Amino acid sequence: MDNKVDVKIADEVVAAIAGLAATEVDGVASLSGNLTHDVITKQNIRSLSKGVALNIKGKEVAITLSLIIKEGCNIKSVSQKVQDKVKNSVENMTGFTVSTVHIHIAGMEIA
Repeated sequence: MDNKVDVKIADEVVAAIAGLAATEVDGVASLSGNLTHDVITKQNIRSLSKGVALNIKGKEVAITLSLIIKEGCNIKSVSQKVQDKVKNSVENMTGFTVSTVHIHIAGMEIA
């Protein structure tokens, strides 16, 4: 008997994981499209793809995120933390290998 389980993960789920992970990083105001962490956790999964682009080939994924950064934050430092958090979250939750996490700074939130 073959115990192998075939699991398919929708692109929207991968995008939601990436978006949620990104907004958990201190210094990220929101994803482009004004999706903050609080909004994301209350939204339908299909609305979470704003600000997240995926390129999935087999079990490898490249992710591009468009972020709004909080005023006064070090963009390079925040971007590195987002890259690490998104890579770890997506890999741990999906089993995919994240080849790259590209960051596009779409704006800055002025307090």
